[in-house]
Amino acid sequence: MKENAGNPLHLTSLNHVSLLCRSIEESMKFYQNVLGFTPIRRPESLNFEGAWLFGHGIGVHLLRSQEPEKLPKKTAINTKDNHISFQCESMGAVEKKLNEMEIEFARAIVEEGGIQVDQLFFHDPDGFMIEICNCDSLPVVPLAGGMARSCSRVKLHQMVQPQPQTQIHHQVVHP
Repeated sequence: MKENAGNPLHLTSLNHVSLLCRSIEESMKFYQNVLGFTPIRRPESLNFEGAWLFGHGIGVHLLRSQEPEKLPKKTAINTKDNHISFQCESMGAVEKKLNEMEIEFARAIVEEGGIQVDQLFFHDPDGFMIEICNCDSLPVVPLAGGMARSCSRVKLHQMVQPQPQTQIHHQVVHP
């Protein structure tokens, strides 16, 4: 294995996110019906309750918590909390669908160098934060060193020098 200073573990991609949940059925329904994930076969050798789903190039592994009462409760949406983010084709369509599904969300806008990124944040049934964004409009700019090696979402010719000002705006929307 050839040494790679920029990638010492020779990583190739993100494989999955593993989430503890109170109810496998309720969480599966959410990840299927809201986010469009598909249930996939889970190894039979796993001797604990769970489910695997796949979509958008990533897996979600749901694990039934042995102590569901100790899982964090849903709180107010904090756009600076732990979350996973998905790109979308149309922020307007996402917002419309979340309203139809009566899912509470918070809206945020990041502005950088004349580029605006729209974000919507909401919780899954167990309080884990989900972000939907149009972040692909924001170029990936390395802080130092070389250019990004490869990323299907990054257009290397669009990589520009960092702009000094970044503004973030937040708004909570109740259905």
